[in-house]
Amino acid sequence: MTEDFLQFIWKYRLFRDENIFSTKGDIIEIVDIGRQNFDAGPDFFNAQVKINNVLWAGNIEIHIKSSSWFMHNHQHDEAYENVILHVVYEDDADIVLNNDRMIPNMVLDFDEKLLDNYNSLMNSQKWIPCYDDINSVDQFFVKAWLERMLVERLERKSADAKKILEKNSYSWEETFYQILSRYFGMKVNADPFQQLAQSVPIIILSRQKNSLLQLEALLFGQAGMLINDLCNDEYFNTLKREYQFLANKYKLTSLPRSRWKWLRLRPANFPTVRIAQLASLIFKSHSLFSKIVALPDYKAIQELFSVETSTYWDNHYQFGKESMFRKKILGRSAIDGIIINSIVPILFLYGELNGEYKMKEKALDILDQIPAENNSIMKKWANCGVEIHSAFYSQSLLQLKSEYCDKFNCLQCEFGNRIIRARHANADKV
Repeated sequence: MTEDFLQFIWKYRLFRDENIFSTKGDIIEIVDIGRQNFDAGPDFFNAQVKINNVLWAGNIEIHIKSSSWFMHNHQHDEAYENVILHVVYEDDADIVLNNDRMIPNMVLDFDEKLLDNYNSLMNSQKWIPCYDDINSVDQFFVKAWLERMLVERLERKSADAKKILEKNSYSWEETFYQILSRYFGMKVNADPFQQLAQSVPIIILSRQKNSLLQLEALLFGQAGMLINDLCNDEYFNTLKREYQFLANKYKLTSLPRSRWKWLRLRPANFPTVRIAQLASLIFKSHSLFSKIVALPDYKAIQELFSVETSTYWDNHYQFGKESMFRKKILGRSAIDGIIINSIVPILFLYGELNGEYKMKEKALDILDQIPAENNSIMKKWANCGVEIHSAFYSQSLLQLKSEYCDKFNCLQCEFGNRIIRARHANADKV
């Protein structure tokens, strides 16, 4: 038994609400259960309760035992002076406020099967608590809840982007460039890529936008990849000379080369290749964020990101080490990852801060046009029988897994909520 469970019973009126009496024999009628409070203070605000046919308006506090009122020191907290009803599972103490008003204790009476259903989820050893029951949830509620999960995920990512925007004095171009750079590094080199972008502002790169060679020199130089003498080919030496000039001109300090990770990476994901691709994208698209805002859909964005590196990288993965000829084009899965993790959240934030609802809708529509991510988590969701039609759903399911399933937060989840009520006599269809 937990207080969260009792709050769940109260919130959805799953208690027996006929012929209710307080522990002192007062007649109680629940008119309005109130609004649940997730912050400090009483558990439910603005409730309405008739006690002996007198209507009271105020707050509700819920405990397993009524003596918990004193264990939690509510008697010393003015926030609890407006509590009109104390809802408990077990009555073991009277509650009298400082003004000598006794708060009625009401023992919550409900079908114990609800508790059994709840405990079966809490004690589950499966990949997700409701692994065996999730298919019983009506598809209408599945779709609605996953839409809610996606918005939650985008709100979290947008909040992170907003912090970067504030640091950049609300420069959308600079902010997008930094967020975009981070996801060029994928998980392994995300931090170094973000540090690289912070070390050479987009305004400096924009001044060299007409020269791919100078853009490469700036990015490779700032990455700390042009300071060794192990490589002696013409391209490397040309970049090195260009960087020395530009670094002196803009007073730049490079990152240490040791920041970059190479182990267990496919050559196509080496930071050298990714930096070359980023340089090509910047060269191809000046004012990149403005272009993203103007593009109509996923296909247009995908086309914008279909960039090739300079010819040197056609037969190199690292400086001075020749390889078989292969064009270093951003693959579809890489582009999709960049769109999902950088473009969609910042478009959502842009719409939120500028009051442009259509821009937020555009962000959601883009996700619905991208194929679902293919990873171990999605495979396990598919094994549960969940249909994953697009990145809209895969992103929703990632949010659901990390913020609800992994934390056994079933009471706040629409799926867990309905599964707990499924065998209850008065419950609606799951």
